[in-house]
Amino acid sequence: MIDFAIGWLWEYDADFVFALEREAQQRRKLSTYQVHGFNIDEVLAGVRHRSLKFRFFLDRGFDVDDRFSQLGRLIVKQGGSVVNSYERTVEAIDKATMHLEFLSAGLHVPFTIIISPYSERAEIGLSIEDLAHLGRPFIIKPANTTGGGMGVVMGAETLHDVIEARKEFGTDKYLLQEQIVPREIAGKRCWFRCFYVFGKVFLSWWDDRTHLYNLVTSDEEHFYRLRPLRPIMRTIARVSGLDFFSSEIALRQATPYEPSRFIVVDYVNDMCDMRSRDEALDGLPHALRNGIIERLALEAKKRAG
Repeated sequence: MIDFAIGWLWEYDADFVFALEREAQQRRKLSTYQVHGFNIDEVLAGVRHRSLKFRFFLDRGFDVDDRFSQLGRLIVKQGGSVVNSYERTVEAIDKATMHLEFLSAGLHVPFTIIISPYSERAEIGLSIEDLAHLGRPFIIKPANTTGGGMGVVMGAETLHDVIEARKEFGTDKYLLQEQIVPREIAGKRCWFRCFYVFGKVFLSWWDDRTHLYNLVTSDEEHFYRLRPLRPIMRTIARVSGLDFFSSEIALRQATPYEPSRFIVVDYVNDMCDMRSRDEALDGLPHALRNGIIERLALEAKKRAG
């Protein structure tokens, strides 16, 4: 019985995976096993024939290769567990579904119009008056296509922009959203990328223009009244059913019609980019990544008993 398996394919995950293994092995005294493209078939066969058994599986390959999700489902069937159930993940990454769920849960989200896939209805069914409620410019997002802002149009202005954008992923629903302007505090844009990892919330400033991170210190959290970010993330965890994800939350600039308030801008990112600042300019601060690694290893230890 192996305590902790880590599935991965992306070459830039290597440093994170090896750091997670070190934490699990050296500090938590766990046995670990890496699953990659070169051994996935062998591992699948081993689990099917019960010559291999895993207690806990972090799957960072299923979005590229469905053999990884096959493995994860086998592990669960045999009594193990997977970080983020596949069924809940499918629901959570659907922005249209989460938009409605967040509204029902009392979370503040951007004003949004959800439109059907182009493949189902070529006619857009919107008027210029409908778009006026979004303001200009507005944002166009596919509901299910994720990763690196793929398919997102940030500066849309016209009905023609919507018509053309929704053709890119013709089988996907699209969200048209108002553009959120964040407050600025001490020269920082109040835009945050927050991480939830098995009950623990990590807060970071994340500039939506440069994509650079800075940790939110405890003093900043108190002085700038950022503590509501934590219950917001816990509500997102409850609604999504996920154990490890990130969300973008902005503290909106006050308008003549609305007070300044926290708005969940990007709902659920289940496959967090775990590169550090050593690997990428817009990578995670070391303290943040190390905290996430520690939390994942601690959860693996709990599952190992």
